[in-house]
Amino acid sequence: MKEILYIIVLSLGSISVLFILTKLMGYRQMSQLSMFDYINGITIGSIAAEMATSLDQSFIQPLVAMLVYAGMSILLSWLSSKSITAKRFIEGKPIILFNNGELYKKNLKKAKIDVNEFLSQCRVNGFFDISKLQTAIMEENGHISFLEKSEYRPIVPHDVKIKPVQDYMVANVIIDGKVIYKNLQHTGNNIRWLNNHIKAQGANCIEDVLLATCDKENNITIYLKKIDRYSKDIFV
Repeated sequence: MKEILYIIVLSLGSISVLFILTKLMGYRQMSQLSMFDYINGITIGSIAAEMATSLDQSFIQPLVAMLVYAGMSILLSWLSSKSITAKRFIEGKPIILFNNGELYKKNLKKAKIDVNEFLSQCRVNGFFDISKLQTAIMEENGHISFLEKSEYRPIVPHDVKIKPVQDYMVANVIIDGKVIYKNLQHTGNNIRWLNNHIKAQGANCIEDVLLATCDKENNITIYLKKIDRYSKDIFV
């Protein structure tokens, strides 16, 4: 019993240390993961690997440690959902890097990136001239969100008072030569209807179709498998 309690104490202590180290490393280390997800990912994975490879030791000890990490993750997730203050402490908060023509050096340092890396992220997102940017914010998950100046953004129908017909998601009714019956039923059609439409577009049978989609107006678009035979010649 004392040994189990010792493992629990060590696990809680290592969580605290990893949390502090992750804070110090900065948001950009975490990609799309939240801060605590990042910690849990590397730690639980390491514990699981040790449990799987240490065949001469009891699996109970690493299992208890994994349960502690998982329990703390659930607890902190619950705290984050209940308190904005707790959420900002655990997951961090957005950092304004650039706004209204001003680049914030202090916030860049806080986000653990330099000007060159910021400019690189701008280019990756299609902004080669930051004078066209209104705001750039580093989110809690380490990604940078960009707001383009109004005069440089593309015109949308609302700008010219046009109300276009609303687009909807298409249904994938055939994938890799197999009918997705649930999606086909959702379109209100049957297999006979599907066969007739794909044959009208040049397919001999369903197996010849790599992908077939159906829109709200029951328009079928098909992509045949035989196209692959010509793909190499196209790019020679």
